[in-house]
Amino acid sequence: MREVLDELVAAWRQGEAAGLATVTATWSSAPRRPGAAMLVRADGAATGSVSGGCVEGAVYELCRETAASGEPRTASFGVSDDDAFEVGLPCGGTLDVFVEPAGFPELGRLAELVAAGTPVALLTCVEGPPERIGRHLVITPDARFGTLGHDRADDAAADDGRGLLAAGRTGILRYGPDGQRRGSGLSVLVTSFAPAARMLVFGATDHAAAVARIGSFLGYHVTVCDARPVFATVSRFPEADEVVVDWPHRYLTAEAAAGRIDPRTVLCVLTHDPKFDVPVLEAALRLPVAYVGAMGSRRTHDDRLKRLREAGLTAAELDRLASPIGLDLGARTPEETAVSIAAEIVALRWQGSGSRLAATDGPIHADR
Repeated sequence: MREVLDELVAAWRQGEAAGLATVTATWSSAPRRPGAAMLVRADGAATGSVSGGCVEGAVYELCRETAASGEPRTASFGVSDDDAFEVGLPCGGTLDVFVEPAGFPELGRLAELVAAGTPVALLTCVEGPPERIGRHLVITPDARFGTLGHDRADDAAADDGRGLLAAGRTGILRYGPDGQRRGSGLSVLVTSFAPAARMLVFGATDHAAAVARIGSFLGYHVTVCDARPVFATVSRFPEADEVVVDWPHRYLTAEAAAGRIDPRTVLCVLTHDPKFDVPVLEAALRLPVAYVGAMGSRRTHDDRLKRLREAGLTAAELDRLASPIGLDLGARTPEETAVSIAAEIVALRWQGSGSRLAATDGPIHADR
């Protein structure tokens, strides 16, 4: 929903009769994840996408109808529907979409928190008693605004929603009619607006510049860190959000102590020098992060493992190290190497095999 938030706030403040569609669930090969949204404003202008093109026309019309009626509704599209071919999903996949009139009292507070970089989630009742459908609750790690229509449901959904928010995830929570954790009939969509995940790149090299560029493209907040001020300059890393002059292990330890490292963080150690990479890897492999990769030859890798064992790292900790870094793409240039590193990060995030799709069977977007 982040991609339509500015337009959504503008439509709400101008009192427009606009329609908002949000993906609540997907199966098989549906191309976009829960939380993807499309906004259709009063003049017919559309922002965002719920399917990458597959069902946009049908959802567009639903948004127009909902804006006119003011009544929220849920629609499903999939290969099992009689009209699947007409709406553009003949290749497989199913998605559920919740469509509602654009704008609600908590929207202004939500937009302010997102703009301030505060972790925040929007909870929307998408299934339940008619009087509760379309109700909203906005939560942060320590506050909440609005209501889903029942105190017990608010309490349960806020607690569970904070778990999803901490992980930066969007998904559906299900409860009994009054918020009972054992039951069904009440479904709440949690749309997380967590700050961008971090990518820390250690080593101010040409490869680091390429990795910073592709990390930014993937949506990471990229920091490049090196102890050598002559190399760690903003002019050499224009794609990075931050360029830090410090010893890598000292910077990483300080960031972890300050609570700025989380389970979505990825670390790329590209220094090629034991005096830099061994201390930072010793710290990194003991942190609960998503990915730790290190560049180097097979000989460098073997020497690095020996030094890390001598530093006291366990076999389980060493198993977390992606070294040599990246997938085997035959990469030669810094840019090609950056693609192989990014491919490995994406594959590990979604438990992909890294194989050619042409050589595999089954759903392309499998739930793993």
